[in-house]
Amino acid sequence: MIRVLVPSQLHSYTGGLSRLEAPVGAIGEVLDDLDRRFPGLKFRVIDEQDRIRPHMRLFVGREAARDIRAPLKDGDELMIFGALSGG
Repeated sequence: MIRVLVPSQLHSYTGGLSRLEAPVGAIGEVLDDLDRRFPGLKFRVIDEQDRIRPHMRLFVGREAARDIRAPLKDGDELMIFGALSGG
């Protein structure tokens, strides 16, 4: 299983849950699984071209993930962050 940490700005899609579990697969497959259970979640993270949205960041452990085809292994932790912006 994969542990997924969800930022507070997406808690409205997860019923307030900040930690989720998903079956092992590529990042995109994990997000597909989460979206089946929590509709609308994936669209907030991934755009129509299957790219990570500019205002979102994904990390597997301490490594930034840039491709949703990247494989995850049992026990990995996928962290979703909303990038901060402003002026």
